[in-house]
Amino acid sequence: MPIRYPRPLRPGDRVAVTSPSSGVPEALRARLDTAVRAVEARGYEVVVGDCMDGSGHVSAPAAARAAELTRMLTDPDVRAVVPPWGGETAIDLVPLLDWDRLREAEPTWLVGWSDMSTLLTPLTLLTGTATLHGNNLMDTPYRTPEGLLSWLDIVTVPEGGSFTQTPPGRHRSSGWDDWAADPHVDTMALDAAGTWRRLDDGGGDVDVRGRLVGGCVETLNHVVGSPYGDVPAFARAHAPEGLIVYVEAAEDDAFAVCRALHGMRLAGFFDAASAVLVGRTAAPGRPSLSQDEAVLDALGTLGVPLIADVECGHVPPYLPLVNGARARVVHTATRSELTQTLA
Repeated sequence: MPIRYPRPLRPGDRVAVTSPSSGVPEALRARLDTAVRAVEARGYEVVVGDCMDGSGHVSAPAAARAAELTRMLTDPDVRAVVPPWGGETAIDLVPLLDWDRLREAEPTWLVGWSDMSTLLTPLTLLTGTATLHGNNLMDTPYRTPEGLLSWLDIVTVPEGGSFTQTPPGRHRSSGWDDWAADPHVDTMALDAAGTWRRLDDGGGDVDVRGRLVGGCVETLNHVVGSPYGDVPAFARAHAPEGLIVYVEAAEDDAFAVCRALHGMRLAGFFDAASAVLVGRTAAPGRPSLSQDEAVLDALGTLGVPLIADVECGHVPPYLPLVNGARARVVHTATRSELTQTLA
């Protein structure tokens, strides 16, 4: 079965903004405006939905958020939907989305990361529609480091097209920019050196292929094993060549991450994995268990390459990944790269 790819965006296309999880508080509305202008500068029309309230942990009641997201994803005039950021409880939308309408509609890019994994990955698994795990709207004004692409670049790639990203070799060591004080900041403070590392003891060069699927451990693990997170069925239907699975931890300590990864493995999330990409994290370890050790404890028996410090997590910068794309991962002593093909 083929993966359904949205058509590439062209100037004049409409990009819709909604908050399926957390909205934007008043103190950060100037940053939202800056981000909207960054998208408009690419020649797109931006429309902002009603579910944007940032006074609580969700932007609106679940039914309203689900209805707005479904409407945007099935509107033929909307070519991409992007949230300001993630949040905490996007999982409450999962049973409320109109999956039949989403499956029948012309594909539209859904972009995001963090709590958005709870929606991105099920959309790909249940409908075969590619989704984009990439920088959110509020991150969009940042200049993209050399070697990486923005979500705005990737949504212009035609079906059948390929693109390659490489680690820039630098990342942010700690903290976040104060968008309330400086809503226009567009330069990432990448003050620490580091690149991809192989965690498993297999040694040697890595050159593997498979379809991409994955997301944020803390949010995605709660749908894995349910009808909305059936990765084994997706692999059987779409990935006879196997999967490149990516995971990243936002803030949970090593014990919680270890338990979550074990549960995902028991539910079959990694059964078809040719390799696992592990996002760089600032989440804490525990005295007897580091974040690296948590991954190895849960996934070390898979017998596939485990590549850590990939830029697909909560530590800037951001390496966008297309759920459903064919991927080739190369990692050697002198070369690290990820090529994605929309086929």
